[in-house]
This record gives sequence, C-alpha cells and structure tokens, in this order.
Amino acid sequence: MALNRLSLERIAQAAALIDPVFLDSPQFRAESLEQQLGCRLVVKVETLNPIRSFKGRGTEYLAVSLDGRPHLVCATAGNFGQGMAYSARKHGLPLTIFTSVIANPLKVERMRALGADVRLVGEDFDAAHLAAKAFAVEIDARLVEDGRERAIAEGAGTIGLELLRWPEPFHAILVPLGDGALLAGVARWVKAHQPATQMIGVCASGAPAMERSWRAGQVQELERAETIADGIAVRIPLPEALADIMALVDDILLVEDDTLVAAMRHAHQELGVVLEPSGAAGLAALLTYGERFRGQLIGTILSGGNVTIQQMQRWLAP
Repeated sequence: MALNRLSLERIAQAAALIDPVFLDSPQFRAESLEQQLGCRLVVKVETLNPIRSFKGRGTEYLAVSLDGRPHLVCATAGNFGQGMAYSARKHGLPLTIFTSVIANPLKVERMRALGADVRLVGEDFDAAHLAAKAFAVEIDARLVEDGRERAIAEGAGTIGLELLRWPEPFHAILVPLGDGALLAGVARWVKAHQPATQMIGVCASGAPAMERSWRAGQVQELERAETIADGIAVRIPLPEALADIMALVDDILLVEDDTLVAAMRHAHQELGVVLEPSGAAGLAALLTYGERFRGQLIGTILSGGNVTIQQMQRWLAP
C-alpha cells in the first residue's frame, strides 16, 4: 500500500468541488478554555452544517468523483451515513444504508429524512458492515467503505488546508480517530506544508483498535468496542486506513468515556457548542494529557454534534 496514496492535488481540488455548506467552518481561539487546559487552543467547529459533522466533506468529494450513477451501499454508525445520504440525494444517486439496531435514533431519523433506504441489522457496526457487503454483492451495487475510499480521506483533508490558514504554526493538532479517514486526510496536508506540527490521533480507551494497530504496524482486531463514542468505536481497522496514517502520525492517545463527557460539558458551557462524545475527543485528550501540551499552540477538530435530547440531558446537565 503506497504511503502517499492520498494526493495533495486532489485535496486542493476537493476544496473547489465540495458543497460550500461544508467548507470554511469556524476556527478560532477558545480563550475561555485556555486557562484550564494550560495551552493556547484553536478549535475548528465542524458541527454547523446540515449533518452536524465533518463527514459531508468526504462524501461530497466521493460523489463528484464517481463514474456514472451507481447504486451506493454503505454501513455506518450514523454520521458517515448522513453524509452519504446528503450527497446521494444532491447528486441523484440511489443509496442503501445499513446500521445496527442500537444506532443513535437521531442519526437514523436524519438519514431517512435525507432520502436514504436505512436498514437496521445486528448489534454493532461490524454486523451492519457484513450485511452491507452481502447486499452490495447481491444487487451488484457500489459498496462504499469509510476509511477505504481514498476520496473520502482527501475530502476530509480540506480541513487541514483550512487549519493552516492560521497565521502561526501549530505545535500539535489533535484529531478524533475512528476509521482513520479524518486523521489521514488532515495529516497528509499538514505534514506536507507544516512538517514540524505533531499530528496526534485520539481514540476512546474502550475502542483502542487503531491505536494498537498503529503501534504494532499491522491490523489488531478487538473482540468488542465498549465506549459511548460511537463515532470512533472501531473494532476492526481497515488496512488501507492504517497504511494511510502509519507514516504521517506522531502519536495516538487514549481517553476515557468520563473525560469525553467532561470535554462535552466544557465545550457546551464555554463555547456554546453541543458535541457528541467522539467530537470532543481532542478536548478530552487535553484534559487528560495537559502537561504534555502546556504553553503550546494546539489545534483540534470538534468533529460532530449529533446527540439526542436524552443524551443531552444525561451528558450535558450540570
């Protein structure tokens, strides 16, 4: 697997082709958090778009890169499926989405509202993924796998392009790490243009498959992923995604679920931003490893904010 399969030229091209509603998301100094975290912090807010997450960048670039009008099939925990549904509807592509029976009901409702055929199968993402693969073969459809599709990571890489418009170089950028497309795309751009910046992924402690795989240099599967952060609850990493990050990432950190909730509360109270657990992973890493980043200029991506009312009451209440 080529270490540079993600193209800087295509990342730049994606910035011109992605629906503008997903581009140029707010990025600003989160001064109200800095004293507590001990660093200078720039946040990039990826929740203020029609699907409340960064996933539309990658699905938009994928959609404009496709040949013809294939029937698309994917599996998702929810945010990727919303991106797929948005882009499929916009570009007139049929789409069938598989997700687990315990998926976030808000995410399921949104996928259906965007016009996708959503099917609930199995108790976790991997069961839904197997069902999606079988269905794609059955109807001769185009299976789209987040983390395996080059265009999805390149679309996400436009976040790195925008972050580096900041007038001062970052010491480190902290990125939520699930299937790897976000970290791979952003790191590809940043390491080419600001190589001294440390690119650091953040996984949930209950779902460390990507962290273990990166350290081992080969895919390490988990029997189960146990975390509230469904957006980064990867159990079986894709080899393509692992190859994409191997030479670009400086470290991968683990954070506990309780710290993810604390980070969500800080974002809500200090920034007025509602995040889901995976969207707060970078902030959780700063809460956990604060001494490591003390005094530095840190960037982090607030990557998603799809939470139900019940989750808001449980996680965001004082």
